[in-house]
Amino acid sequence: MPHLRFTFVKSPVWGKTAEQLRKDVVEGTDPVTSKPVMQEVVAELTTPVSDEDKTTRTIQQSAGPDHFGPDTEENLQKLFREKGMTDYLPIVLPTEEKVDAMLKATSHKPDEIVGKISPTPGVYEYWSYTVKQVAVNAVMAGADPKYFPMILAAADKESLSSSDNSFAEAVVINGPIRDEIGLNYGVGALGPFSHANATIGRAYTLLSINAGNCGKVGETYMGVIGNPANYVNIVIAENEKESPWKPFSVRHGFKPDESVVSIFEGWGVISAKNSKYAVWSKDMNFAGELKNIFNDQDQLFGAVAVLSPAVANYVKEEGYDTVEKLTDWLYKSPEEDKPHFRSPAQINVLVTGSSNNLYWDYGGMRYVKSVSIDKWR
Repeated sequence: MPHLRFTFVKSPVWGKTAEQLRKDVVEGTDPVTSKPVMQEVVAELTTPVSDEDKTTRTIQQSAGPDHFGPDTEENLQKLFREKGMTDYLPIVLPTEEKVDAMLKATSHKPDEIVGKISPTPGVYEYWSYTVKQVAVNAVMAGADPKYFPMILAAADKESLSSSDNSFAEAVVINGPIRDEIGLNYGVGALGPFSHANATIGRAYTLLSINAGNCGKVGETYMGVIGNPANYVNIVIAENEKESPWKPFSVRHGFKPDESVVSIFEGWGVISAKNSKYAVWSKDMNFAGELKNIFNDQDQLFGAVAVLSPAVANYVKEEGYDTVEKLTDWLYKSPEEDKPHFRSPAQINVLVTGSSNNLYWDYGGMRYVKSVSIDKWR
């Protein structure tokens, strides 16, 4: 429909009294057109549909030109930046040679459709994209070709949502690929201390911007404050060697020798020491801390704990020899009348990092899905 009818109201509308809603919304003005809201609503609902409105049209998806022509590197960097095709940091220019080198890392055809994403499914249309388009963005992020199967596997979901809540994404990686490509799951596992972790996460964001119509500030990205995790997302390679439990992917039906990426979405993660329930004492009760912190969490995305191996092993010694036993208890202990979350599946526990101190992170993030990396080799 060429002329969709919109009436905008002053946001936010939640958290207000009935009197405030009447004053700011019902009796207020459209912040875009400056017209009284209710008069505009009536007009939009009662104005007859024109002949032009009865016509049908399609929106043409564009990922930009295939070739920008010869120019200086400085001018090309400026062009990509001005076109909104970067995260505003310098990129590796996707020359034909570099893109071809990336494509050699997979057996899949360049024109094969990888998937489709939308800034918000059901609100914005889906954009589909090819193996080659993923390769272009992987090059731009500075990724090594050997990371490409991992990037392809994670590419089937947007990393940037249009929600004004400023959501974050996380990818959890299990299996042999962790060592094959040098992912960091030791000291500083969640920090910028690995080329693989950093560029894989960055490629995820650039792909969403350029192939999924995401991250257009004021149009398809409306995060009120934004989220620093949107730069390179949260990349978690599990420390399977030092974890006392089965890897996350194995707990979801994959074999130990399979390389798998699992995708999470939500608010992000922060240090558990941020919580009033994290108490340093001579006799630690980490399971109890987890219980108290999780019961204090918002229910929208459930809860995830990112434990260091040292903390995970302490929890095991407290009587939780399997993650399932732990999450069942975190979901509902015998002394509780009703659980805080809707199901045990809303609680997830991951293990990464080193064992030189008893630290761990937590956050409101939910598990979305797992994808085989091996199928993209």
